[in-house]
Amino acid sequence: MYKKQTYITDEETINCQKVTDVFAELYESEDLLVLNAGRYGFVKLQYYNVQFGFDTAYIFVDSRSLFNDLWREWLYTQLLNLASGTPMEDMDYKDIFKCLPKEKQKDFLDKRICFAEQTGIENLLLEKTEQPLDLLEDLP
Repeated sequence: MYKKQTYITDEETINCQKVTDVFAELYESEDLLVLNAGRYGFVKLQYYNVQFGFDTAYIFVDSRSLFNDLWREWLYTQLLNLASGTPMEDMDYKDIFKCLPKEKQKDFLDKRICFAEQTGIENLLLEKTEQPLDLLEDLP
């Protein structure tokens, strides 16, 4: 008899749901939705168009990847909001971040820690010791 393959563990399903719940505010402000796709993991749907549906879909089977992706989405949204209507508007995310006062940069990085603590997931809490700029290395 054919056995259906499962791509995500039960533990990661629980952890991914915690991450999804923590970033719920993001779904209200962005064209973005994260759904539990059962045995396939969690799917992030983005850039909705009435005629064609969602433009992109990303699958996540581990909570760390999902957390990092959603935190970057949250950060991008914050940076774009700050840059809107200013000379920073045409800058890339990393340059916008560098133009911010050190205190504002720290606030953003502290928010990442806050999100991690809200999930209660141990491996995310351990990441708090990373160097702050390491978290931004892959910003476009």
